Amino acid sequence: MAAKKNKRLKTDDPAPNPHRVRLPGFLLEEEVGLGDALKRVTYALGIKACGGCEKRAATLNRWMTFTR
Repeated sequence: MAAKKNKRLKTDDPAPNPHRVRLPGFLLEEEVGLGDALKRVTYALGIKACGGCEKRAATLNRWMTFTR
């Protein structure tokens, strides 16, 4: 078996730009992060938010945003 290398994130590196997905005519706002979109969907379904939900939303917002 090959040994797996541990990949550690460097804290000194700046955060990479999020992947941007264009959704023309779909968004009313300028930009919406993936985490914010999921937060709205779960709220509409009646799921209560917790502290972990805020961390998840922030992480997903760094990964992907929707633009028009």
